Amino acid sequence: MQGLFIEYVFLIILILALVMIANKLRLAYPIVLVLGGLVLSFTSIFSHVTIDPELVFFIFLPPLLYEAAWQTSWKEFWRWRRVITSFAFPIVIITSCIIALVSNALIPGFTLALGFLLGGIISPPDAISATTIMRGVSVPKSLVSIVEGESLLNDASSLIVFRFALLAVISGQFHFQEAATSFFVVVFMGIVIGLLVGAIFYGIHRWLPTTTGIAIVLTLITPYCMYYCAEHFHFSGVLAVVSGGLFLSGKRQQILTYQSRIQGVTVWNSLVFLLNGLVFLLIGLQLPSIVQQLGDSSVYTAIGYGLVISLVLILTRLFCTLGASLFTRFMSRFITVAEANPGWRAPLVMGWAGMRGVVSLAAALSIPLLIGEGEAFPYRNLILFITFIVILVTLVFQGLTLPWLIRKVKPENRTAIPEHQQELIIQKKLAQFSIQVLEEKYGEQRLQNEYINNLFSKLQIDLHLFQRELEELDHTSENEQKKFGRMYLELLEQQRRLLNKMNHNADFDEELIRKYLSLLDLEEYKLREKLLL
Repeated sequence: MQGLFIEYVFLIILILALVMIANKLRLAYPIVLVLGGLVLSFTSIFSHVTIDPELVFFIFLPPLLYEAAWQTSWKEFWRWRRVITSFAFPIVIITSCIIALVSNALIPGFTLALGFLLGGIISPPDAISATTIMRGVSVPKSLVSIVEGESLLNDASSLIVFRFALLAVISGQFHFQEAATSFFVVVFMGIVIGLLVGAIFYGIHRWLPTTTGIAIVLTLITPYCMYYCAEHFHFSGVLAVVSGGLFLSGKRQQILTYQSRIQGVTVWNSLVFLLNGLVFLLIGLQLPSIVQQLGDSSVYTAIGYGLVISLVLILTRLFCTLGASLFTRFMSRFITVAEANPGWRAPLVMGWAGMRGVVSLAAALSIPLLIGEGEAFPYRNLILFITFIVILVTLVFQGLTLPWLIRKVKPENRTAIPEHQQELIIQKKLAQFSIQVLEEKYGEQRLQNEYINNLFSKLQIDLHLFQRELEELDHTSENEQKKFGRMYLELLEQQRRLLNKMNHNADFDEELIRKYLSLLDLEEYKLREKLLL
């Protein structure tokens, strides 16, 4: 037991090293982790690192889905709801059908039920890989919002397809009417249970005397409670986590203190990073055991199946995204849509951003080893191998070429107001409103209270600077802004050195020094976010 624990510790150290290499090479870390796991799979170093298939969904999916729901903007989700739902449901079902037909025709003895099972596994794209790449390249935020929103729903829809296909394989029969009814019940009740559990945790956060630590721990157990409650009654645990996560995300200002929000983000970022790192590395490490159990199928034949299905998957998504653009343009004549003419650039990038990853691997690994009394699950290891090939091809091939495609295609940013200008307007309005509130409530105390008078002066100076920057925005080049940013970063670094020097003096409390160092960190974070330094 101790030896296995040490193996996992070394595995985490390896993940950190590979991510650092990815950052140095300016590559999305999922790509490097998968390739690193693939290289390690040819050694016996981590041969004992395995995951019980029955626990894959329960360990990894709830926190990953919950964090994605928490980070998703409900406003952007609602704005792009038609695009997101078209990607999440029709495209997943179309993809599953095409993969079922192709695999049934391509692989001898492969039934349609097994084809739908494979389709359900490899239908959902991995948002982590796509957004990691997109944030490193200049791409409209609307695209990132659609990818994030799509990932929430297509995970749910594909896993529901997977569940019904798995039932059909095990039972040997499939009734469409019964399955369709069950589908809507599973979806509806999954959402209801997620909202109910979310409401319970809302009450706990809101009305019980929680501390910062308790509040953060509650956020960690919330997705597991949502998932378990839904799955216990045989409904969609994925949709429970998504719906409950979106509900609580919209209530974060009421249920969490500023300390809980700041510290919670750090905890969740670290947790999700670790879980994603483990899963992507495990993708590569699983290869030898999958190859050894292929049975009658040769490795080369299985690779051929995987490459053909990968090609079909890529082309299907491209045709669907471009087709969705044409359909949106047609429907804009009859209903109000967020973007009447999406064009071809953004849909092409969206189509190429369909890398597969965490959810596909988790679904494939969760296929039971046996059906019935001692009978092996048919083609389980071939399905696992094909899933591995699909993940590898889409992650490496599409992942490495996506930045190049974005730079060539240059999708248009159709946001009415540029982001930097939006920030200035927000800051200006906050300053104006603050001055107005102070004038109304504390205007008479201004002359008697030096602190209030200083606050007035500071806000008026800020307001003047924001107004001036807005007026000069069109005349200020991006190079000048970045030059100012680098100068300010150098100033912040000098301030850090001064604080560290003062910390050597016994007269100053180290806790206060750390407080001001943290304030400098926040200032640097805001500056880098603003100027993308």
